Amino acid sequence: GLHRRLAPGTVPVRRFGPPRLAPALALALALGLGIPHALPESATAQQPQRNVILILSDDHRYDFMGFMDEAPDFLETPNLDRMAAEGAHLRNAFVTTSLCSPSRASIFTGQYAHRHRIVDNTSPIPAGTVFFPQYLQQAGYATAYVGKWHMGETDDAPQPGFDHWVSFRGQGVYVDPELNVNGARSRFEGYTTDVLTDQALDWLARRRGSSEPFFLVLSHKAVHAEFVPAPRHAGRYADIEIPYPVTMANTESNYRGKPHWVRAQRQSWHGVDFMYHGDMDFDEFYRAYAETLLAMDEGVGRVLKFLEQSGLADETLVLYMGDNGFLLGEHGLIDKRHAYEASIRVPMLAWAPGLIDPGTTIDALVRNIDVAPTVLEIFGVRATHTMDGASFLGLLSGSDAARARTASQDARAAVPAPAGLPGEPALLYEYYWEHAFPHTPTTFALRGPRFKYIYYHGVWDTQELYDLATDPLEQHNLIDVPAYAQHVSAMRAALFDRLEATGGMAIPLKPATPWQGAERRIP
Repeated sequence: GLHRRLAPGTVPVRRFGPPRLAPALALALALGLGIPHALPESATAQQPQRNVILILSDDHRYDFMGFMDEAPDFLETPNLDRMAAEGAHLRNAFVTTSLCSPSRASIFTGQYAHRHRIVDNTSPIPAGTVFFPQYLQQAGYATAYVGKWHMGETDDAPQPGFDHWVSFRGQGVYVDPELNVNGARSRFEGYTTDVLTDQALDWLARRRGSSEPFFLVLSHKAVHAEFVPAPRHAGRYADIEIPYPVTMANTESNYRGKPHWVRAQRQSWHGVDFMYHGDMDFDEFYRAYAETLLAMDEGVGRVLKFLEQSGLADETLVLYMGDNGFLLGEHGLIDKRHAYEASIRVPMLAWAPGLIDPGTTIDALVRNIDVAPTVLEIFGVRATHTMDGASFLGLLSGSDAARARTASQDARAAVPAPAGLPGEPALLYEYYWEHAFPHTPTTFALRGPRFKYIYYHGVWDTQELYDLATDPLEQHNLIDVPAYAQHVSAMRAALFDRLEATGGMAIPLKPATPWQGAERRIP
């Protein structure tokens, strides 16, 4: 087939080169330790072997890439397909919070939401927050941010760590966006996905001839609801037959064992029976989502083409990922926030010609909090604030030391299993109830390769346990099955142990917003 699969802990043959972190620091990062929360007085680094471009999409489902077996048959993503064919597909990539601002904050701090405290889409950035590009900037590397920032609903001001800044307020718009370019706002005509790609390529073009390594973020609004395809793509999928999820039907079998809030949410802003107050048809919603993805995929292709034509391809790692997953009818729901698979899994691809074996598939679990330490390791720069993530460079390279760090990460995340069974690495997931969208409760979960345990805080409802090996659609809740009682106990204990170990035993309380999803906005 297209991919050569690697088991967890194995790596492609080609190498990034020797690790550049001091052994003590590498151990500290591998163990999730840290030193005082501040920038170093000076940051120095050896010459990195690669520039890095991070392309972020918004709410892109993990399985909406054409090369995947799970993708709808009609879906076209030729450039993402190319990244997978010529690079690596990290097929088990997850976010630790499936919500725009918290997930992006986790990407740029390397921390869980309960540590960085950006737990919703409206709260301002806490004083003292350190984003990892600040270390790169202080070490003398060129840094740029283009696109959606969305930490602080109304803030588009340039943020620490970036020499060049292009962004917009909040969620932005799909057509004719107003952009803040290094502190000055101007309106740009055109489709926002295209405009942002133009801005990123313009910055790269102005760097022609420069030997200074760079880090660039291209952060798209697409494919965030409410979806607006580019005019050239509108109607592309008008005649396709929609593959409705089997769990979408409002039947007793689909909701047997499910928490009460899940079925109740069908009739909410984020439910298929009352989407956006009943103003939106599910079929139109689905088709618009797929059509909006087309321009974003084209933008990825433009970046790859520029790198090849400018001679930068062999010097650059392109990392593509989504900031959240997205449900399209599963369990009668749309959107994200909860701990079901389509919500917490995200697409992740890595493209680095000459360094990553073409067609590589990596099965090991990777998290959004792992991006920061990975990029810092590539540049040979150390962080001095606590990071909960660990570098996954060892999954992309043949470095023994980097592979050991990845193994340490897996061991640290192991969930003890009952009856003497071996433990398994697991993702810690958290979501905190929002006043604006009160129909999803505070949620904590541990998700391992086989079992997922979901715990809801503050609601009188059932918890959940799924065997993902036999029940990948999460249809059969095992929480009350006697044969799995030991699994429930072990995973519950491991969940709270992980929260306690990372300072997550306090629920972050934020001020109530003036609007809720049960109300209509007043123009």
